[in-house]
Amino acid sequence: MPPDPHALPEAEALARLRLARTEGIGPLTYRRLLDRHGDARAALAALPGLAQRRGASLTPWPEAAATKEMAALARLGGRFLFVGLPPYPPLLALAEDAPPVLALLGDPAALAHRAVAVVGARNASAAGRRLAEQLAEALATAGIVVVSGLARGIDAAAHLGALRSGATIACVAGGIDEPYPPEHAGLQARIAAAGGALLAEAPLGTAPLARHFPRRNRVVAGLALGVVVVEAALRSGSLITARLALEAGREVFAVPGSPLDPRCRGSNDLLRQGAHLVETAVDVLAELPAAPRPGPLFLPRAAAPMPATPPPAAPEAPGEAGQLLELLGPTPMPVDDLLRRCHLSPSAAQAILFDLELAGRVEILPGNRVALTGEG
Repeated sequence: MPPDPHALPEAEALARLRLARTEGIGPLTYRRLLDRHGDARAALAALPGLAQRRGASLTPWPEAAATKEMAALARLGGRFLFVGLPPYPPLLALAEDAPPVLALLGDPAALAHRAVAVVGARNASAAGRRLAEQLAEALATAGIVVVSGLARGIDAAAHLGALRSGATIACVAGGIDEPYPPEHAGLQARIAAAGGALLAEAPLGTAPLARHFPRRNRVVAGLALGVVVVEAALRSGSLITARLALEAGREVFAVPGSPLDPRCRGSNDLLRQGAHLVETAVDVLAELPAAPRPGPLFLPRAAAPMPATPPPAAPEAPGEAGQLLELLGPTPMPVDDLLRRCHLSPSAAQAILFDLELAGRVEILPGNRVALTGEG
């Protein structure tokens, strides 16, 4: 990595990392302390007085721990980005609660380009994954950096599509050295090596927990001029990302889906409220602004309540049958596409589809297409 003309002196970088990692110092307090004291070393020295006024303990993160983390990230080929200093992502820095420090692996130049986030369901249908790949590839071809969260399903499909013709940014919930899900370790390495970037707010060695994902979502939303939602259930993490994007004045887009598919209820509800409808990347590019809006595209409302007496759901099929059912939705898809995306041999998959058809879970349609039945 070439020398950075904006690099902080090592002592100040170490102090900023310690200040950011100090328990009880959030993003707003971090900025106020730097503004008031001029540098992080002076801010750390002021913590005892601040703790006394608060009536609570504020113990600076140990210098040895900060030194160890900085050395470990350097061995990985990464660096820390500090809010307010290039190459920290400029759009993310607009947020008052922007993370004070981010770990970066990959090319910092990717952070300066116009970006669009593509997010959606982890248990996405094969059709949804294919559409996410196509959208991301077309956006990358147009010079847009695609942002997502490296999760299973739509996120992974978006990263893969973008890598075919451009760069992508992956935001991870845990430490940057803790690939999650584990099977995406190769994808994570590929993103960093292909002109893209990996970003993490959590310290190195942090295993991702449920509470980390909403924080990851705010980084995804903050990096992008717009967020495209492909398949999202009501009250899903993708809708949290969309809400955060709206609050930050970013455009929100959604791909319409079948009303029979619960994975599409949240994204369809976004369209009902005022999100831009997306079928191709052209729909995104036509509405993508040069800068964030001064206010939200629409005011998000609470998700509609679920029916009081929902119909009983059919039990999940175990094992290999469950793998096929997860890829299917009410919208018919070519059997050949299904076979390419599952991890089964064609003969095994065909046999399972036959059993599922007999059980009334799937319907084989003309043109060698397959879809879930209404009872599936």
